[in-house]
Order: sequence, then C-alpha cells, then structure tokens
Amino acid sequence: MITRGLRHLVRAWRGGELKLLGFSLALAVAIVSGIAGFSDRLSRSMEQQSHHFLAADRVLKTPREVPEEWLTEAAARGLRTATIASFRSMIYAGEGMQLASIRAVSDSYPLIGEVGVSATLFGPPIMRATGPKRGEIWLDSRLFALLDIDIGGQASVGEADFTASQALISEPDQGGMNEMLAPRGIINFADLAATGVVQPGSLVRYRYLFAGSSEQLDAYEQWLSSRLDDGQRWQDVRDGQPAMAATLQRAEGYLLLAASLGVALAGAAIALAARRYGERNTDSVAIMKALGASRRQVLAHYGSQLCLLSTAAIVLGGLGGHGLQWVLFTTLGELISVDIPAPSWRPLAVGAVTALSCTAVFAMPPVWALSKVSPMRVLRRGHNEAGVALLVSALIGIGGIGLLMWWYSNDALLTGAVLIAALVTGVLSSALVLLLISAVRRVLIRGASGALRIALAAIYRRRVSNAFQVASFALSLMVLASLGVLRTSLLDDWRLQLPADAPNHFLINIQSAEIPALHSFFRQHQLKDAGLFPMVRGRLTHIDQEKISDIKGIDAQDGSINRELNLSWAEDLPEDNRLQSGSWWSDENTEFENVIPVSVEAELAASLQLTIGSELRFNIGGQLLNARVSSTRSLDWASMRPNFYFMFPPNSLENYAGSYITSFYLPTEQKRLLADLLRQFPTLTLIEVDTLIQQMEVIVTQVSTAIGLVLVLVVACALLVAVANVQASLDSRLHENAILRTLGASKKLIIRGLLMEFAAIGLLSGLLAAVGSNIALMGVQYWVLEMDVVWHGMVFVIAPLVGVLTMCILAALSCRQLVTQPPLVVLRQAL
Repeated sequence: MITRGLRHLVRAWRGGELKLLGFSLALAVAIVSGIAGFSDRLSRSMEQQSHHFLAADRVLKTPREVPEEWLTEAAARGLRTATIASFRSMIYAGEGMQLASIRAVSDSYPLIGEVGVSATLFGPPIMRATGPKRGEIWLDSRLFALLDIDIGGQASVGEADFTASQALISEPDQGGMNEMLAPRGIINFADLAATGVVQPGSLVRYRYLFAGSSEQLDAYEQWLSSRLDDGQRWQDVRDGQPAMAATLQRAEGYLLLAASLGVALAGAAIALAARRYGERNTDSVAIMKALGASRRQVLAHYGSQLCLLSTAAIVLGGLGGHGLQWVLFTTLGELISVDIPAPSWRPLAVGAVTALSCTAVFAMPPVWALSKVSPMRVLRRGHNEAGVALLVSALIGIGGIGLLMWWYSNDALLTGAVLIAALVTGVLSSALVLLLISAVRRVLIRGASGALRIALAAIYRRRVSNAFQVASFALSLMVLASLGVLRTSLLDDWRLQLPADAPNHFLINIQSAEIPALHSFFRQHQLKDAGLFPMVRGRLTHIDQEKISDIKGIDAQDGSINRELNLSWAEDLPEDNRLQSGSWWSDENTEFENVIPVSVEAELAASLQLTIGSELRFNIGGQLLNARVSSTRSLDWASMRPNFYFMFPPNSLENYAGSYITSFYLPTEQKRLLADLLRQFPTLTLIEVDTLIQQMEVIVTQVSTAIGLVLVLVVACALLVAVANVQASLDSRLHENAILRTLGASKKLIIRGLLMEFAAIGLLSGLLAAVGSNIALMGVQYWVLEMDVVWHGMVFVIAPLVGVLTMCILAALSCRQLVTQPPLVVLRQAL
C-alpha cells in the first residue's frame, strides 16, 4: 500500500498537481515550528538569564548567619556556594563621610553572571567574574564624587581601611529601584570582621547563593526545608523574577498567534490546491469505480498520497523552521546575552500537528468528495458544484484554525478576539473589493478596449475569488507596512516631537538652602533645567471619608495607589499640563475657599472614581491633610519633566517636611560634570535616564526585525493563496485564452491583459494595505505613544508599488503556459 501510494505520489508530483499543496504544507510547518522553536529556546535562555538576576540558581535569604553544617551539606552534594552580607554603614575618606549600602561578598561571588566595574567614573563597564580582593572596596561612581576621592584612593568602613580600586557600575543581583538609588559599595567577605560594623543586634541581611544541577538543588531543598524557620526564605527563579515566566509565556502565545495568520493563509492555499487536485482526478476516480474500485479503496489510494505528502512536508518544514530559528536568533543576537540552548523536539511536534491538522481540515474534504464521484461521470460530463459542501468545508477550516490558535496561545478569549477580528476584516475587505471591482468595471468598461477590456472582464468574471485574494494579500502587506513604518519613520516622528535638549537626568532630595547654589552651578556650566518643583511625600488613605481598601471597584493594592505619592504645589498650571475639568486656583473661584483644593491627574482620577468635589485625606509623615478635588489634568509623561499626580496651591503644604526635584539635559561628552555636581551637592540623589531612549530604539528595531522576518513568511503564504487561486482558474483561463487566440488575439495582447489584471489586483491590495496601516499607526501614535498623529503618505506609494510588482512577477511565473500552449490542443482537451 505504501509503495503503491509513493509511486502514485511521485507521478502526481511530476504532473504538477501536488506541488502547490506540498509547498503550502511545508511552509505552514516551517512558520509554526520555527516560531515555536524560537519561543521555546528564547524562553529557556531567558530563564537562564534570569538566574543572573539572582547571581545563582537558588538563594537562601536569612536575617542571620546559618549553621556551617548547611554549607558543608551543600558542598557534599556537589553544589557551589557563595555568601553575601548586606548592611548600611558610613564610609569615610579624609574629611568626607557618606552613608552607603555595603555588601560583603565571598570569593566565589557571583556564581552566575558578572560584576561590571570601570577604571573611570561613570565609564563603560568591564565585566569581572569575581568580586573585590581582600583590602579592596569597589564604590559606586557617585560615592567617589561624594567622598571627593579618585580611583585608587583610600576609604574606611568601620575600623578597616580599604583601597577604592574600581568604580562599581553594575551587579547581577543589583535589586530594584530602591537599591539602585542608594550609593553602593562592595568589599570581600573576609574583611567583614575587621570592620567591626557587624555586632550582635546589627541590622544585617544575609544571602546564601547556590548553583548546581536541578536534581542536586531539589534534593538539597528537600533536606533544607525542615530546618528553615519563618524568617528564612528559599528562592528560585520564579520567586526572584515572578513576572518573567508569565511574560515569556504570553509573548510565545502572541508570536504563535501571529504565525496562525500564516497558517490560515497557507490553509486557504492548501484548500484551493486540494480542490483543484480533486477536480483534475474526478475522471480518474470515475474510471476506477467503473472498473470495480470501492469508495474505501479510493479513499485509501488518495489518503495515502496525502499522508506521504504530509510526512515529507513535516520533514522539509522542520528543516525550514530550524533555519528560521537560526535567522531569528542571529537577528536578535545583541539582545540575548546568554548562550542559546539546543533545539528540542517540541517545535517539530507542534509543526507536525499543524501539518496533520491542515491536511485533515483543508485537504481531506475534496478527497472525501472525490470518493463519492459516480461512475456515470465517465459518460456525463456535467459539473454540479455543491454549495452546501463548500460552506461546510469552509466552516470546518475556520474551526480547525481556531482550535490551532487556541492550542498555540492557550488563551480562549484572545483566540476568539483575534479570529473574529480576522474574519470581520477579511469579510469587510472582500465586500469592499467586490464593490470597487463592480464600480471600476462600470466606469471603465465602456471606453476600454484591447488588453484593458480583457483584464476588466477577467477581474469581474472571477470577482469573488479575486476579492478573497486581494483581502488576504492586503492584510499581509498592511501588517508588514505597519511594522516597517514603526521601525523607521514612527520612531523618527516620536523623536522629533521631543526637543533636542529634552531632560535626561533627574535630581531629587534638593533642599531649599541648596537652590541658589544649584542654579549657579547650572548657569556656570550652561545646563538647561526644567525648573525646580517642590515635593512632599504622602499616602492617600480616604476618599469621601471612606477607606480606600473598603471602596468597591478600586484595587487598593495597585502600585500607583498603595505607596507614598509625590505631592507638589504651584501657583500656575505647569506648561506641559492641560486642564481637563474644573478650574485652577489662580482663576476666580470661591467654591473651595474654606478647604484646600487639589488638582488630580485625569487617569488616576478616573481609576479612583474621583469627581469635582470629592474629598481626599492624606497621611504625610503621621500628619493628616484633608483636601477637595477642584480640577483634573492631563500630563505629558514623555516630556522628561517632573510630573505629579496631585498638585496643591502655593504655601498649602509649607508645614510639612519636603524637598525639591528637577530634571536637566546633559550631553554625553559632559558626563564628568556629574562628579563635580555630586561633590558640591553630596546630599542630592542623581538618576540617570539618558540611555532609556537608546535602549528602546535598539530593542524596537531588533525585535521588529525578527517579527518582520516572520511577516515576510506570512506574505509568502498570501502569495501562495494567489498562486493557488491562479492554479484553480488555470483550466478556465486556458480555455478562454485559446478562444481569444482562435479569434485573432495576439500573444502580446493576452500577456498585456494578464499583466493588467494582476497589476490591478496588486494595486487594490497595496491601497487597502496603505489605508489600513495608516489607521493602525494612528492608533499607536494616539493611544500608545500619546503623540501627535502623523499621516504617512509614502506608504500610499510604496505599498501599491510592491503589490503591483509582486503580482506582476507572480503572473509572469504562473501563467506562462496560458500563451505557450497551442489553442487547438486546449480546445480538443475541453471536448
């Protein structure tokens, strides 16, 4: 059975009947297995990278030292260990002193990852696999400036003296923003006792790092679990980075959902190719049945061919998917700083299931219909298209794609939304194309002649299939055009809306007495600041005399609410704020004369269900402040200027302890001024944000390049639909062109007609793609980037041009036999 099926498969392949079907299957497998493999290996590599954030595979956190036998047991089990003790202490250098966060690390720290140091302040990092040696201390660049010492100078911690040999730039387990804001230093754990800082009752946090195989770590965890008390925590990657696993899993689902668009298009090509395959074998089946073949034998004959074809597509598609993984990882090489794990079997299994599903859903219905062909087909040539069967086949195909999408993403709601959106978009696009085809034909057909008339007639005659072809190709071009514009001009547009000297550094904890000297420093070095803004820290506790935690519809644990907020005051509305409702206190307003008014950021006001007149209560350092909402404001968060959720009138918070905040622009070549700034103002806290835009551009560019590669394959699937559509109409086209040539039409006339027909399809696809991409980009500009909407006119030139050229090339490759085959041969075959 297999040998006979293979022999028939080779014969059908040579005849060209199965080439498109097999190529569509292989491309679907390549897309899905490539993206699944990319996501799987990226997820595993990011899990390895997340170990760098722990500097180990596992971490034991404890407020005190652990028994030595615990570490001895770990070593006996083959685990590598390291010890960290963290505490706050004063660092002295000459006459200077500064409170800093100190970490004492053992010689084996870090077990995973590297420490970044530099021989110059605020310089580029040099990665080290170990911490400082005995007698050395590595200090944050800010500490060198605050202590007024140079690299190689002397600094003291407690009773021990150290050589400040390196500027500390980064640590693998650096921690969150609170730890980043505090000046940091690292010493060797062997020097900890000599400092005399750690005494009984001292506030010290210990972290014991462990690295080894999963089996070793799991066995040690089981041994250790019964010995831990309430104050000790054993952490793995999931505990250390709780959002990372969910984020990676969600990203993999989104990538595979994007791939499902390619699978859907490839499935449509498979269905069209299988339908033509069935039509061309109808007479053969009728003869087989006339000679005594049963329906079961017919199904076995053609089913075995499809099974063998699917197997070959799985193998070839798997190889193509592996190549796609290599291209994607090469493209994203700069973003992935760890070794990529070896490929696993899972992506190939995903591709195999996809191939078998596409075969069953799209290719088997025509074969099933083929098995029901009557032997009378030999004598009666009439063709009756079963409309109900086509509808059932289409519904089965949609259901199969929906199940695949759900399996890819494991999110039924997201799958349903994407599937419905794609169907609605496709139906609306097809309906629009049908209207356009009819309108264009009515306008041009009267004055058209020659090749144009032939093209218009052909487009209108196949208007339903052409509408589907235009919609699928336009959807693919739209996504590709949107991504291309996002990578280039959209980022440029966003950058142009930021001033060239937009602030890139923030200063906080500025005291009133320091303001004149700080202004003088800025003027002396010709630095532009965004102005000084007063700031008081307070926590919102009640709304309209009701505790926030008791109000329904408000998440009291949300990070934007459950924290101390920055409260500020100003006489005039800041220049980058816009009043949404209510009135500012500088306007004539007597409604709130007996209570402190407050202006609230509009989005926070909506989330807190605040309206004009809502009463608020704040806890500011144990003191209570009552206020009433007088207005809501929209803020320009992208301005890089200090912004505040709550703003009060001048002098309304003068009885509360506070400080000032500002932001300023510093060119890269003037970075060394930061050391002078911190020496002159040692109590200020500096936050450097100048690299955020560069990082965003690199990530957007490289990630969008990788997604673009996937979308190119999606466009290839859309082209497969076009090829399948042409192949499905090839017999009728041959017959039509044979009649035209018999009536005197030249080859050149027919070729021009074909090129005009396909050019019109490409032009319509490009115009639809241009409109759709501009609408999508305007949504990204307005709702995501919150920037002024910019219309990208060049898309209306590039997308139609790409569509026309692509479809004309497709016409030249697919329709050569339409003008090369003799008309007499074609007409004889039709009889």
